[in-house]
Amino acid sequence: GSAETSPSVVFENIEKCSPNCLRLLLENISDLTVDEDFTVEVIPEINAAVATFLKSIDTEEFVRKCLQHKRVREFKMTARVLELTQTIKAENLPESISPDYITVYFESARNGGGPVSDVQLFPEENSAIITFCDHKGNT
Repeated sequence: GSAETSPSVVFENIEKCSPNCLRLLLENISDLTVDEDFTVEVIPEINAAVATFLKSIDTEEFVRKCLQHKRVREFKMTARVLELTQTIKAENLPESISPDYITVYFESARNGGGPVSDVQLFPEENSAIITFCDHKGNT
């Protein structure tokens, strides 16, 4: 079968492009609508943003379009498909949360989850590392 690609694209070096400008730019390049067809999460600490497509699109083709786009080049931004992962970190968890609750929450199809193979709780950080059985359950 064909290799699965991530529905998310990472944009780096975004300091010259405000979050609203980035959203408009991605709408222009993709012909899709932000919030309806894709979401954008800006991560200022690492000067990056992640666009996650809710509609099925060819993210590799989208990255090619972005890298050729005049404005993306003017802003000196880079774009790449976010690699699929089997492990995520959940932060800001309630103090009394149980590993069982986390497992059931992340296995919920409604939350975009999938079968969980392991949960490591870090109560001192109010966080947990969740490992999925495969990379499909990490959206």
